[in-house]
Amino acid sequence: MFTAAAESFLKQAREIQEEELQRFASRVAAVLQGPELGPEAADCLQRLHLAVAATKYPRKLDGKFVELLQTVLCSSKCPEQIQVLCAAILREMSPCNDLILSCDEIQDTKLLSLVSSVLLAQGNKKAEVSAVGQRIVKVLERRLPEGQSARYLLPVLSNVISLSPESLTEEQTNVVSKKMADWLRYASIHQGVAQPSGGFFSNPRTRQPGPVTEVDGAIATDFFTVLSVGQYYTQDQWLNVQAFSMLRNWLLCYGGKTPNSEDKSGMDRSVMSMVSTTSTSSRLLPPKERLREKAFEYCQRLIEQSNRRPLKKDDGDLQKACLIEAVTIMDIICKQDSSYVYRAVSFLKILHGRICGDATYARALLPIAQFFLNHSKMAAVDSDAIYKHLFTDIPAQLFHNPSLAFEFVQFCKDNSQLFTETSSIFRQSFPNLFKFLAWNSPPLISEFVDLLPFLLDAGTAIEIFHLLLDLPCLTAALDIQLRSGALPTSERAAIDPAVKPATCLEAFRHPLYKSMFQYLLRTKSAPEDAPERLIPLRQLLGSLASSPRVVQCAETVPVLLELFFRVVAEFADGPLINQLVVLLLHRSDQLYEIPAFKDDVYRVLSSQLVMLCKLRPALVVELSTEILEFSGTVSNIQNKEAIFTHMVWAIGEYMSVSYDKRCTVEQINRFFETLEAVLFEITQLRPLASTPSYAPRAISVLMATLTKLAARSQDLIPRVSMFLSKMRTFVQSPAVTSVYCEEDLEEILIRATELMNLLKMPSVAQFVFTPPVDVASTRFQREVNDSLPFALRIVTRLLEPTPGFMPG
Repeated sequence: MFTAAAESFLKQAREIQEEELQRFASRVAAVLQGPELGPEAADCLQRLHLAVAATKYPRKLDGKFVELLQTVLCSSKCPEQIQVLCAAILREMSPCNDLILSCDEIQDTKLLSLVSSVLLAQGNKKAEVSAVGQRIVKVLERRLPEGQSARYLLPVLSNVISLSPESLTEEQTNVVSKKMADWLRYASIHQGVAQPSGGFFSNPRTRQPGPVTEVDGAIATDFFTVLSVGQYYTQDQWLNVQAFSMLRNWLLCYGGKTPNSEDKSGMDRSVMSMVSTTSTSSRLLPPKERLREKAFEYCQRLIEQSNRRPLKKDDGDLQKACLIEAVTIMDIICKQDSSYVYRAVSFLKILHGRICGDATYARALLPIAQFFLNHSKMAAVDSDAIYKHLFTDIPAQLFHNPSLAFEFVQFCKDNSQLFTETSSIFRQSFPNLFKFLAWNSPPLISEFVDLLPFLLDAGTAIEIFHLLLDLPCLTAALDIQLRSGALPTSERAAIDPAVKPATCLEAFRHPLYKSMFQYLLRTKSAPEDAPERLIPLRQLLGSLASSPRVVQCAETVPVLLELFFRVVAEFADGPLINQLVVLLLHRSDQLYEIPAFKDDVYRVLSSQLVMLCKLRPALVVELSTEILEFSGTVSNIQNKEAIFTHMVWAIGEYMSVSYDKRCTVEQINRFFETLEAVLFEITQLRPLASTPSYAPRAISVLMATLTKLAARSQDLIPRVSMFLSKMRTFVQSPAVTSVYCEEDLEEILIRATELMNLLKMPSVAQFVFTPPVDVASTRFQREVNDSLPFALRIVTRLLEPTPGFMPG
């Protein structure tokens, strides 16, 4: 966040109008053309830079002024601060049509760096990236004059390979690879000398600089790395640090793959490689291979240095960052040359054993696991212990670390195919992975959309379904777990098992709820355990239902539920579909008490219920007991209207011998009687004050389903016709008109009339409602929800012709 003063400056800069900006630029031009460029020029350029950088849209400056900025930038007499500011302003105005800069003849490395930064900001309209890359390599090739340093050019080179790796030829990359190998391995191990201030008391005879030290203060006895410590640094030490910072990208772009590395004996090449590290023959290696060798040694040294206890906290953070980078680079090297795999495997196994118990090194475990995923098969090592620790301990302990959560889930997403092919631990650990999502829902939802399909199979689908529905509950439980762990020992009062806990924190350690929390917070799959045990826990955690984190988590569940059913539909067999439908009906009563969450879940479940029934129409017959129990419960119309309505629709659609030869008249009659009782219950006339309101859609679907069933068991037609004939009395009752709107009652009456008319022609009704499966794609049956009203209106017109309508 900016300070109040900085905010004020930014606001003023953004509000400057174009005319005022041009006038100010004219004053700056006058200052720049003066005899001396001092503090006034620097102040004016700083203000101008703020004005052009503070807005999202580009500012326009006069072409002559832009030309002046370029002239000042390239002037050998110009102070460095003025050059830096001119370059910054030109970069902010990019792309700029008035640019005449060129880096071809520039010898000074600082100026070349500044000019190159402006050219690279142009967007490569005129092949600027390639021109800059060619010039930088050409300067690096030759011996630099006294006072010049390559350290100003490496950041520019790093930008070049990021923007356009193909801009360098193989010959040029070999030149840089050779230089980088030397910078990494042969930097001075003595500290730099402080630059003399030039004051009266400055001593021209400075003492000899001391050696660099390790992070723990010990004198360094091996070569210099980014983890070496000194009060001042030499130019080659700065190049060492810069070379390491761009090493990963360089290897990925230009490291290549050693020819025939797969064909040679891995052990023989490993021995050759180990011999070459101690012999002068390494200088005879091709530049790419020599860079790999020196880079591998450098990474080994960094990993050894990371074992030292730092004197400063910042050095400890740097150790961990360098450790991650070193392991990642070793992985890249082993991909490019398999001879390094055997050396790296034993080295990284030792490293994993050293850091796996320290939570502060959790992020470093990801590249180690990545290495073993890529190379354990070739090295013939069992790495399951590494994966098991990663997936078991890290999510359970550090789910609340947002940056680690993102990196962990990204790691899983990137390697999901590898994991599913090589290790069962990945899928078994999904309860732990969902802790990341439960605690960090909005940032991780897109990652989990990509990850979820790889976690799903026939063995995990049911448990993941339960877990998705309980995700907000898991968020609340994680909150309690964190708060309980943060309580001082003195505040953890003894728990009396006989006394019911008064708060969630007390319940977390109470024997009555302990096993429930343990199940919800489990670290691996437990398909044999019954989720019903969580019913009391959901009620207990109701006090956290309004927590912002819980509400945010609840909002992600519908998205993942839709994805869940989409993926499961691709592999589910009959028994799994049946099991999901039973659970869908059962779990609709067991959701965390967040009203908006329940409404969204009901909406998704109802639409997916239809999809499952279309996939397997026979389930209506096979699950008749469970479906009858659900559809015969009147309270479901009010509490779960969407699910109830779609379930009743499925009964009318698929309870037919056309879909299942096992469908009998007795079964049709059972469903008919159950739904008839429900429709009678919700449409019977009551005293005015006690008439409940039910969804008109549910009433219409119940009428349609009863009519469909009657068309298939025609002994039922008189009962349905009599029932439908009474609907006019129902909709005209004062008790009913007081709770339903006029449009809804009119729709109910129209539907009842149309259905009655259709039943007057039983053969037509049977065709419309029970088409043979092979003609189910006709206009009437292509989509029942759309075509049924059309069919009903056609029949109504036939039976009750309007004036002027003359059947032929």
